[in-house]
Amino acid sequence: MQDATPPRSPPRGDTPATLDECRRCDLWRNATHGVPGSGPRSARIMLIGEQPGDQEDLAGQAFVGPAGRILDQALARAGVARDEVYVTNAVKHFKWIPRGKRRMHKTPAQREVDACLYWLDQELDRIRPPVIVTLGATALRAMVRRPVRMQDYLDQPVRLGEAWLLATWHPSYALRVNDAAERDSVIAAIANAIARARKLASQAGDE
Repeated sequence: MQDATPPRSPPRGDTPATLDECRRCDLWRNATHGVPGSGPRSARIMLIGEQPGDQEDLAGQAFVGPAGRILDQALARAGVARDEVYVTNAVKHFKWIPRGKRRMHKTPAQREVDACLYWLDQELDRIRPPVIVTLGATALRAMVRRPVRMQDYLDQPVRLGEAWLLATWHPSYALRVNDAAERDSVIAAIANAIARARKLASQAGDE
């Protein structure tokens, strides 16, 4: 597969200093918090999801809800500690629709993903991870900056500038699977991608 080096996020006049000040799209209006990424600046692996969920929005932290627990299972299987990786989302505010008393996830529009590249690019510049793992299609498209099919990237590390990019399923996919064996296979696939990322990060450190 060809090098996936993306263009930088397009310049815009709105350059907020903090997520709390961000008005680059309208998602802030119905969100409780902007949710930043977390993890050590020295992280060798960056995991990028789609957007915060309901519990992440309330807590102001990434991957602390049900999908976060699935991610923790995958990390444990891969032999990677959560505090060794940097975890973030392509979109920093929770997009949702009401359903009774519940707030249900809604996929961000491309314009919202594009607006949030401002923040993602800052994280990439600050952490400079040698390996990036995208969790789900939205995160993958945010990184390659063009419409792509995730199936074309699964199990195929590609170069992204100076980093390696690996694509795998979002942990929330496992939550939507009713069959226990199939759910376990999804978690295993995520774990395998993280384990492969660890190996690539180790090899990058030896270069």
